[in-house]
Amino acid sequence: MSHSTFHKQWADAQKELDYNLLPDEASAQSLRPERDRVVFVQRLATLFVGYVQVFRQLEETYDQVVHPQKRRLIRDVLDGVMGRILELKSEMVEKELSEYHYMDDVIQDLNLTPVDMEIPIPHYFLAERRAALQERRKMLTAILSTMGVEERPKVDVQPAVLHPLNVDEAIRLLQVAERARQGRLRAKFMREIHEAEERQRKAKDLDRGPAALNQAAVRVQKIWRGYQQRKKTRKEREEEMIFLGMVLDPDHCRPSASILAAKANEARRRRKQEEYQEDFQKAIVSVTGKLRDIEGPDMRESMKDQIRQWFIECYDATGTFPDYPEEEDGGSALIFSEKNPQELLETGSKVDEETNRNSKGKDVKKDTAKKEEDLESGLKMAPSAFLADLEAGCKIYADFWQNRNESSNFSQRHEVDLIKEEKRKEIEAEIRLQVDELMRQELATWKLALEKGKGGKAKGASKKKKQKNGKKKKKEKDLTADRTAESLYQELVEQGLVKEPENVRLEQYLGDYSYLGTTLRQTDIEPMPSLSDLRQVITLYAILPLGCQKIHEKAPLVKAILLAGPSGVGKKMLVHAICQETGATLFDLSPVNVVGKYPGRSGLQMMLHMVFKVAKLMAPSVIWIGDAEKMFYKKVPKEDKELDPTRLKKDLPKMLKNMKGGDCVLIIGTSQFPFNADVKSFCKLYSKIILIPRPDYASRYVMWRQLIEKNGGEMTSALDLSSLAKISDGYTQGHMVQAVRAVLSDARRQQLAKRPLTAAEFVAPLAKMEPVFKDEEEAFKNWYAKTPLGKKRAKAASGKETEEEATGKGGKDGKKKGKK
Repeated sequence: MSHSTFHKQWADAQKELDYNLLPDEASAQSLRPERDRVVFVQRLATLFVGYVQVFRQLEETYDQVVHPQKRRLIRDVLDGVMGRILELKSEMVEKELSEYHYMDDVIQDLNLTPVDMEIPIPHYFLAERRAALQERRKMLTAILSTMGVEERPKVDVQPAVLHPLNVDEAIRLLQVAERARQGRLRAKFMREIHEAEERQRKAKDLDRGPAALNQAAVRVQKIWRGYQQRKKTRKEREEEMIFLGMVLDPDHCRPSASILAAKANEARRRRKQEEYQEDFQKAIVSVTGKLRDIEGPDMRESMKDQIRQWFIECYDATGTFPDYPEEEDGGSALIFSEKNPQELLETGSKVDEETNRNSKGKDVKKDTAKKEEDLESGLKMAPSAFLADLEAGCKIYADFWQNRNESSNFSQRHEVDLIKEEKRKEIEAEIRLQVDELMRQELATWKLALEKGKGGKAKGASKKKKQKNGKKKKKEKDLTADRTAESLYQELVEQGLVKEPENVRLEQYLGDYSYLGTTLRQTDIEPMPSLSDLRQVITLYAILPLGCQKIHEKAPLVKAILLAGPSGVGKKMLVHAICQETGATLFDLSPVNVVGKYPGRSGLQMMLHMVFKVAKLMAPSVIWIGDAEKMFYKKVPKEDKELDPTRLKKDLPKMLKNMKGGDCVLIIGTSQFPFNADVKSFCKLYSKIILIPRPDYASRYVMWRQLIEKNGGEMTSALDLSSLAKISDGYTQGHMVQAVRAVLSDARRQQLAKRPLTAAEFVAPLAKMEPVFKDEEEAFKNWYAKTPLGKKRAKAASGKETEEEATGKGGKDGKKKGKK
């Protein structure tokens, strides 16, 4: 696509923001609080869907636009949109009391498809950190090679697990091999006997004469013509089904020439981006130097003249020279504001009065706010940390780029005039600091001369020192202040606490959209979330905040996530996918991995200190805790006592408190048996608990097709995928992967041309596995109902919360309960 295509896409996204979304946000803030929860959630969902559409447009635009100055503005707006999406998601969870949301009705009203609701992962998460990731990769490879550990191949196939054979297994293996050898010999003898009999029969047929030959020819023709006709009929039937849209064209799965050309064009535009960015950085350096040399002296003299003129005006108006504004107050920038000398002198006293008023008026404002809340009880949107950025980005776009004539900049390189405008302000600020120092000395000299002329004693320049209120925060002691980050990283790798994430992507976590979510909720039935919903939650809670530090600083902070679900649903795969999508460093603090390492109380503190210090220095980072329930065992089983699984129970929550926005560190726990842990302390550590279900019918259908094709199988009419997806109800993704690998062996793949795959072949491997029974699924649901969000949802479903909101009573004596 051309430059104009992406510029139009950018303009459409800005138009949607400026004319629809931002005005809707402003009107929502001015409206009275909404009492109907359903209406309020619907309003949030509509905004969420709108921002997701803008996000998809801006992400593609930022990835393909080559103009470096435009990309800077697009990036600011893109980050603002991402942050606003996370804020809306947080509000929807708070109001709907569920991590999963179903917006089928909104999508239908806006004429969108489920594909339009997929939240993309920005390419710049990895592209702009490519050099740092390659350097870290080299470091990890070098450390592993010195340890004698071979690098794991980047394949998705799991390596075979080897274990030594005992005597009985070895004898059984030899017996099987010997019986197979004898069977092959017997088959060879029987084949030779049959071939001899066939030769004798053919010799007798040749002796029968021309009539027998004609009969044989007719028989061959009959068989051949029947085969040809069946082949032709099958082909015509397939063409008819493709024409009717009932079957996909086999060429549909292969990338067409136009798609390949489009991908090549995208790669070419990315190379241009890097080239233009380098030229832009060089231009900034050269333009800044020229401005400093050419315009700098004039700026300096002009500032000095204006400041001296201000000295004289103040002296004429008040009879004394003024005090020079402090650097913290803005320095001489205050002088150039449109104020007369008398007003400027009064500014300081007004500021002091305002601070006193503010300190006294805080309690009054709190009381007023409480009264307003009581008078206008209801649901209202929380203030946003990103709306100001979005409004500023829209204003810059409207002022500079919306109607800009770029006919002379066909190649879309940087514009020098814009660099000059931006850098001129920076140079002016630098020179202002230098001039302020000089003029303070000059003002002191003038005051000294004035005092001498009056015959009085010279007063020193009085400097107002601002007193800092509040106690100083006690700094955390650095146990490794004398060590470099590289040495700490190397030690953690050698101890096995830093691991290399597997090469998987979030898009490989297959699953289809849930099409009946809204319908089921309207009938008071809580639907099971689909794997597509799970992908969206992982993207919002983990990938987007970790990928952008600005979003991590300002968006609702998620410090720890728990992924709970039965074995085989892909919990570990999601952890590795998060690391791959964001380029995060993976730390493993699973009980099995930390056993025997850094013993003792001091050793434990040192281990956690090193892990969190390196995680912050090499951010983004993911700290993975496998079998997370073992850390909060109610009673440690005998078989796990050697692991000492509760070792991190007290110290890990303390380290979690020290994490703040901008650290780009995320703790992810995975648990197969969460009901074995103490719920209260478990949920206290993990602020977000995501229950991963087994795949539904639509997801199983998609997964069977993808897994079979990925492992070398072919999709034919003989393979009934619909029946296979139906009979595999209750089995997880891991079960399906094992079944496909068991069926599609090397020998079976060689026979596919003559013997196509059938659904019955997958039944035997599935029958040997243990599915997720209804009891286990109910156990997970009952456990989730005991979590904080599950309790709130159950309370809302019973109608208690609605009554409390209506009466404004939440506890004894009519007082609301809640966090202070």
